[in-house]
Amino acid sequence: MDRSSAAPAPIRPADRQAGQAPLAAQRSTARLDWRKRMSDNIAYALLAYTTLQIFVTVGALKSGAGSLLPYFALIVLVIAIIPACRRFEARWNRLSDEQAANPELAPYYRRDRLGLWAIAIGLPFALTGLFKLLALLFT
Repeated sequence: MDRSSAAPAPIRPADRQAGQAPLAAQRSTARLDWRKRMSDNIAYALLAYTTLQIFVTVGALKSGAGSLLPYFALIVLVIAIIPACRRFEARWNRLSDEQAANPELAPYYRRDRLGLWAIAIGLPFALTGLFKLLALLFT
């Protein structure tokens, strides 16, 4: 039997005692890629943002807060989120392969992920609320 086509041998307890890391531990460090993680978060945040925006805008339309104001809010929100997401993604895509696997970047990743989600969740409510307030003031 050809050894190159054989499945890798499982790690035995004796191997672990000899200082060899389990296969799962080897894979977890090899898979760390901050670029991909941020890209995935941006995709999910955009989905959440779009869903929230639809429900918030529909709610504003049903409340009768001005005829064109909710549509204007929708346009402004779409225009606002795209540059923000591009900025987050560009920052992380500049990393080299070595930098993208550096666990020391975890605090920066958490900071950017928190900012991204704060924008994705907060922006629809904040701007729609602002436009509703403006509609109340000018009607």
